[in-house]
Amino acid sequence: MNCSDPIADMLTKIRNASAARFEKVDIPTSKMKLEIVKILKNEGYIKNFKKVNQDNLSYIRIFLKYDEKQNPIIHGLQKISTPGRRVYAGYREMPRVLNGYGTLIVSTSQGVTTGKKAMEKKVGGELICSVW
Repeated sequence: MNCSDPIADMLTKIRNASAARFEKVDIPTSKMKLEIVKILKNEGYIKNFKKVNQDNLSYIRIFLKYDEKQNPIIHGLQKISTPGRRVYAGYREMPRVLNGYGTLIVSTSQGVTTGKKAMEKKVGGELICSVW
């Protein structure tokens, strides 16, 4: 099936697997998705991930994280930019997610990074998604 927004598809798969309390979820690989997953790992939203090559297909296997009561760590994932409406922000007007408790993922000229790191580097870019 042809997907017009692969990033939104990835976020939906993670959101649905987390709500269903799955241990892991597989998503097709791309450079952008891999960078987003690395940020989710560094920020503590997922346990781990690994690239899997099987039958000439490449996947990213994401191991989801839960607290001691088996509640998902990821409470929400929201796509900001879409193929029909790109959203950009300079470093001065970078939005905050849940008053600083969430994480904003931004695609800048220096790579994919969090909103906080983009403000520290004084670079703006396209707002990809927010996680809380």
